[in-house]
Amino acid sequence: MNVIWRTLLVIFRARSRVRRGKTLDPTAVGSIRLTTLPTDIDILRHMNNGRYLSLFDLGRWDLLIRTGLFDAMKDNRWYAVVSSETVTFRRSLVPWQRFEVQSRFIGHDDRALFLEHRAVVKGQIYARAIVRARMLRRSGGTVSNEELFAAVGKPEGVPEIDAWVHEWAAASALPPVRDQAPSVWN
Repeated sequence: MNVIWRTLLVIFRARSRVRRGKTLDPTAVGSIRLTTLPTDIDILRHMNNGRYLSLFDLGRWDLLIRTGLFDAMKDNRWYAVVSSETVTFRRSLVPWQRFEVQSRFIGHDDRALFLEHRAVVKGQIYARAIVRARMLRRSGGTVSNEELFAAVGKPEGVPEIDAWVHEWAAASALPPVRDQAPSVWN
């Protein structure tokens, strides 16, 4: 529950930054500063591995609002869902440690947008997540990239996605919702 308060604070700060003209280009890196709180810690006295993804969501909120994508989503009654994500850890974050969540759109394929999030301390990457997200309509159905780019403009200068990201997305995909996906263990 404590992440809800952080989420509301990040949304408030992002809106405030937009009002002050501190918007982001869709290809820019967004950054927010956080502190590892006691509620983020597991029994080993470092940040719980699951908490990283929750805190990376905060970076995604900041990025969506400051690039203007959130307003387009709201106007069109769209919302984003994470369809897959992978996280790699390098170093542990400890209680009361300050760090940045850096977030950036890294590209798209025919069905989804890809983002990268990093937990960074003094310029050093402690953890990194790659996220594949899809846009959905509140009325049902998927928003195509063509429709998305028609509403917000197609950003120029987005780097090519590394081949391994496409391979990971394909290898980690589950069957579509309309297909069966029985839980059978080999």
